[in-house]
Amino acid sequence: MTAKAHAAGDASLGQVLYQARCAACHSVQYNGVGPAHQGVFGRKAGSVEGYVYSSALSKADLVWNEKLLDAWLRDPEKLLPGQKMGISVASARERADLIAYLKTLKAAQPQHP
Repeated sequence: MTAKAHAAGDASLGQVLYQARCAACHSVQYNGVGPAHQGVFGRKAGSVEGYVYSSALSKADLVWNEKLLDAWLRDPEKLLPGQKMGISVASARERADLIAYLKTLKAAQPQHP
């Protein structure tokens, strides 16, 4: 793998990491302990319908992008004190892979009859 490919992350590895580290609380399509992740990239933080966010995240004026997701995954409490996610990802490589996977989770397209 080239340095550039590593920096961009590997979505396939990210999917494996997501299942191992995130799926206990998150789902792609459904809210659970954490909000659904489908369409997370480019979405306003704290905006998934039907999920009850911490007041810190509900009031945040953030839109999820690579840089913000990296900071969030590295240390959610440092990024946004008072949030309720108690997990962090210390490895920069794992964060890059997770972010690459999250970018593949496009928002659901409306169904037309």
